[in-house]
Amino acid sequence: MKILIDFFPILLFFGAYKMYDIYIGTGVLMAATVLQMALIYGIDRKLQAIHKITLALILVFGTLTLVLHDDRFIKWKPTVLYAAMAIALAVAVWIYKKNFLKMLLGSQLTLPEPVWMRLNIMWIVYSAFMALINAYVAAYYSTEAWVNFKLWGYAFPLVFIVGQGFYISRYLADDDTKAPTP
Repeated sequence: MKILIDFFPILLFFGAYKMYDIYIGTGVLMAATVLQMALIYGIDRKLQAIHKITLALILVFGTLTLVLHDDRFIKWKPTVLYAAMAIALAVAVWIYKKNFLKMLLGSQLTLPEPVWMRLNIMWIVYSAFMALINAYVAAYYSTEAWVNFKLWGYAFPLVFIVGQGFYISRYLADDDTKAPTP
């Protein structure tokens, strides 16, 4: 159910774009994201920082897209989001010596410190890669191609998250065995 909540704004955006245009799609994306955040808040009774940032960026870039009637704003929103994530994670870990992933997930996952550091670096690299690939597609391809990339490009985060699951699974201790050291 949670995965459906995560993906329904992009699916509605894609459908609205295909049936109408980028501006109707953007309006639908904005409304769907507000609804998505309300559902997440209703389930979890809180929104994580990434939810708040995503909502703010979609509303700001979506509004700019609609008011200025310029699709470049909505196309560049993912680049800004991913670049901000990469920079925030990098600054936190290498300047402030804080691991945001561990701070966010440490109460849910018990992992060795080197694994937390590798996960953090993986997220920095992944976020930078996603920022660059979105920037490239937004800059050099048509809006139609970018919208298709946004839909089918969801393979990147799915592969990344599944890969992370496989990576950390060997470090998670169950009741009967002790997790290996890194």
